[in-house]
Amino acid sequence: MYLFLGGDVTVKKDDVIGIFDIEECSVSRITADFLNASQKQGRVVSVSDDMPKAFVVCSEKTYITNVSNTTINRRCDEKIS
Repeated sequence: MYLFLGGDVTVKKDDVIGIFDIEECSVSRITADFLNASQKQGRVVSVSDDMPKAFVVCSEKTYITNVSNTTINRRCDEKIS
């Protein structure tokens, strides 16, 4: 199953490690260090040029998106009928 992150980006749900609110998490020094290190390693992908609302950590990349973490979590929980 795939998860739509915005723009033209989809990822496999199985690759998702965590979904985080960027405002709440960016105040943490540990999170800032993680995002900076990921950026230096070329592992950060910006999904949109709009104001970021969340970041999604996957096994290979970290995606910064303008879609809220609540919406992404809801998409994760949706089942195809």
